[in-house]
Amino acid sequence: MAKTKTTYTGEDVISFIDSYVDSEQKKIDSLQLIDLLKQWSGFEPKMWGPTIIGFGNYHYKYASGHEGDAPILGFSPRKDKFSLYVFSDTEKSRATLESLGNYKMGKACIYMKKLSDINIEALETLCLESIAFVKERYEVS
Repeated sequence: MAKTKTTYTGEDVISFIDSYVDSEQKKIDSLQLIDLLKQWSGFEPKMWGPTIIGFGNYHYKYASGHEGDAPILGFSPRKDKFSLYVFSDTEKSRATLESLGNYKMGKACIYMKKLSDINIEALETLCLESIAFVKERYEVS
């Protein structure tokens, strides 16, 4: 079975932002996202894999037998866009996407160019819904 790449690394979050993010606006947005996700989740930011900043963690196990740990919420300040790992496929989350703003949806994440492109209240709703979804279904630590 393949080893999961997205695991807690212990690397310093601020050092990662300083060394990886090349746009001043993206650094500002990253720091603001850290503050928001920390406030909403109640967890400190930690590095998961080489480029994901995660908040909290849970243990998952699929019917296939694959299992591992993942952050409850997270984001990555990729070169072109931010990847937000804050979505759970619930009715409330799908309805909230209508008011989120300018973004693209991937299979399990939301892509945005800058924080000012999205509605922060809608983002908070998505994050809180995702936290509730994870807590209902998985072992959270």
